[in-house]
Amino acid sequence: MTFLSDFFLLDSAGNYEVSAEQGSRFAKEVAGDFNPIHNQDSKRFCVPGDLLFAIALSKYGLYQSMSFQFNDMVSGGSILEYSELDADGHGQVCYQSGKNVMSLTAEGMVNNNPELIESLVKNYVAFSGQNFPHILMPLMESNSVMINPNRPLVIYESMSFSLDKLDANELKVKLVDSSLEVKGKRGQALLKFVFMDGQENIGSGEKSLVLSGLRPYEPEVMTALCEEYLSYANQKNS
Repeated sequence: MTFLSDFFLLDSAGNYEVSAEQGSRFAKEVAGDFNPIHNQDSKRFCVPGDLLFAIALSKYGLYQSMSFQFNDMVSGGSILEYSELDADGHGQVCYQSGKNVMSLTAEGMVNNNPELIESLVKNYVAFSGQNFPHILMPLMESNSVMINPNRPLVIYESMSFSLDKLDANELKVKLVDSSLEVKGKRGQALLKFVFMDGQENIGSGEKSLVLSGLRPYEPEVMTALCEEYLSYANQKNS
């Protein structure tokens, strides 16, 4: 997957390092994600979970069924060890200290076609990067809650998918359902999507996000936050 080579360093031991600059560029250029937490100069910078996912597919290949659990926020410059998959298809990504940052499971047939993997990665992360504001804003409004505008925190919790076939030409991602469950100041958003090969539905998946610091919805505040966010994207695209 040559397009990913600009977004990590691979050392002689097979470990991966993602700098803050690389993680930030991936978020903005590939995912279209302008979350301030992915700004390389942010004190709270974390490597996009979508980049950890993309590296996993480049290493292991695209399986018919895969699931990913994100267990920790990864800071820029961290050295990450992607384990080999065990007999049951389980793998993990850890710091050199051994702390787990992402767990995964892979089942079924596997396809290592770099063009198909690149297509899935680019289309999925572009969909994923648009979660805010396009999907989450209406969910928050309909539930009369909003994230803290001064410290917006939306955490990527998990993602899973299953494909009916692995010989697709190009995999497009389409949202089919979204929901938000609110419990006090914490919310869990569930986004369900399908994979399309042309007009054919060939698979489905879901993504879970955690929203922290929820408070009563204020339309003017959320409109201002949304406009500020979109201004970052417009500056990038101008």
